[in-house]
Amino acid sequence: MKKKITYNKLILKIILITLTFSLTIAFVYTHYMKKEAIEKLSKVDAKKTTELIFQTLYSAMERGWTKDDLNSIIARVNTVDKNMIVNVYRGEEVAKQFGDIQKDSNARKTDSSVQSALAKNEVLNIIDESTIEYYYPIIAKEECLKCHTQTQEGNVLGVINILYPIDDLKISLSSIINFFILFIILFSIVIFIALFIEFDRHLVKPIKNFIANINYISNNKDITKRVGTNNEITEIDSMQSVFNNMLDSLEYQFYHDELTTLPNRKKLIETLSSDKDSILMIINIDKFQHINDLYGDKIGNDIIRNTANIIKDNVSKEAILFKLHADEYAIYQPSDVIYEEIKDLALHLANCIENHTFIINENEIYVNATIGVAYGTSFLLHNADMALKLAKKTRKKYLIYNSSMNIEHEYAQNLKWSKKIKDAIENDKIEPLFQPIVDTKTSKIVKYEALIRMIDEDGEYVAPIHFLELAKKNKLYPKLTKIVIEKTFNIFKNIDAQVSINLSVQDILNEDVYSTIIQKLHEYKLGDKIVFELIESEGIENFDEIIEFISEVKKTGAKISIDDFGTGYSNFEYIMKLKVDYIKIDASMIKDIDKNINSQMVTGTIIDFAKKMDIQTIAEFVHSQSVFEVVKEMGIDFAQGYYFGKPQKLS
Repeated sequence: MKKKITYNKLILKIILITLTFSLTIAFVYTHYMKKEAIEKLSKVDAKKTTELIFQTLYSAMERGWTKDDLNSIIARVNTVDKNMIVNVYRGEEVAKQFGDIQKDSNARKTDSSVQSALAKNEVLNIIDESTIEYYYPIIAKEECLKCHTQTQEGNVLGVINILYPIDDLKISLSSIINFFILFIILFSIVIFIALFIEFDRHLVKPIKNFIANINYISNNKDITKRVGTNNEITEIDSMQSVFNNMLDSLEYQFYHDELTTLPNRKKLIETLSSDKDSILMIINIDKFQHINDLYGDKIGNDIIRNTANIIKDNVSKEAILFKLHADEYAIYQPSDVIYEEIKDLALHLANCIENHTFIINENEIYVNATIGVAYGTSFLLHNADMALKLAKKTRKKYLIYNSSMNIEHEYAQNLKWSKKIKDAIENDKIEPLFQPIVDTKTSKIVKYEALIRMIDEDGEYVAPIHFLELAKKNKLYPKLTKIVIEKTFNIFKNIDAQVSINLSVQDILNEDVYSTIIQKLHEYKLGDKIVFELIESEGIENFDEIIEFISEVKKTGAKISIDDFGTGYSNFEYIMKLKVDYIKIDASMIKDIDKNINSQMVTGTIIDFAKKMDIQTIAEFVHSQSVFEVVKEMGIDFAQGYYFGKPQKLS
């Protein structure tokens, strides 16, 4: 995580960096300016001084001078400034006409600066930062020819050499002013650019993003979103934290019940918008207003909180508990729906609340609850509420919504699901899942049951309770059966295990389905792996056709099982005539066989009969260790249920 910085520190940092940068530039420029002053200004200054000396010499020359006069004048000039030294050297033409001087002759021969000056060049030598030496060529002019008769105009008559310090070098005031004006302008520009870039990066852009996020949250009325802009500034980070904390508080208050702290109706509505296959239960405390009237709001609030805890303790971890208005709760649970489990859970919750004694301020208070239940993917709240109202009206502990409660809604749902089924068939969205069946003696998986599922637009599996009956009404059921048969045969050609496929009487009597089954049995030659499980719950009218089908498939090695034994044609008389290989004992007798003596007695009778008829038995809905132990102890051959595994894909 990047270290944060405050605005004060950021501004100080920018100013210090900019000031350092500007002072560095000023320092470099000052040195440059000093060098320029030494090279240019000192040269100009030296030239003016030299010309002044020359004019002094020229004035003496006009009056006529001698060598001694020249030396005297130079000596007097050198007294003007003890740090200044002036020398004059005659050129050769002057030496020829007026006589040479030894030092002049030596200088012409050995001093390169004198030689350069005699070649008409001004020579500036910088001895060090405090001393310069300047050589000035004396060029003959027209007036000079009166005395220097042996020379010509433009010739060099001699050289004036001046050596003096530059400590008091005169620099132009306008140059200094211009420099500082330029420095201030550049410094201001650099400060402005630095501040603009840094503030744009650390202040303007984060604030723009901050405002954009706030506008998005405001315009979309989505308080679940949070502001999150990358920045390194403590103040903006603090603003974000304060704003997000405020949103956290608002979201919590918006989506939670103040009394119980449970998520509220708004949160439930958003949860239900996912359209997933789910169960919704609405639990209402009966005549709660009477409790408030008798004991007061405080005790009423305690009962509301305690009831929430009772519900919470008696539902699965996957279930979400909501607090609706007043004395009402809702339980939402995404689920692959099993009708029997819904009934059991609703009854269990109603009994838990009814049997609980609330001890509040030494008062024993009993309450009852009514439950409305709905399952599926849509209209759950509406349907559960409708079931709750009807349950209260009919004085039932619970009711599970069914289409008869709302005919108009049923039509809309039927149209919706009919389209879903057709689309699923056309787009290959019908798949079999396989639930394991174990040998009770070894607890090893020896076979599977193929269970049809439809895949919705979100890729989720939809249980057949939602579409199978409607598919029968719309004459789409045979197509679904054929798809399951085709895919199951294709999968189990590479799996060494038996698989049972559910068939209804309607499937067997359908010529297309019948021929498909026979064709696949001969094509795949998997007869010894296939078990056809007859699921029709009503009596068989076309008994001869069923016998013929069983006889035909058994020729290939396939087996026959009776599902939900004890209902419809699944009775002892039919069992003897149909010559089945397996009996699957109905879930209603297995689910509580570890506690229900009556279930054990009926199941024992079925097991005895099956053994005498040499028929193997299968217990379905084995959901716990205790149920499995009883099933195993009673001698049932195979067991199936969520205790061993949910329906799943097999590769």
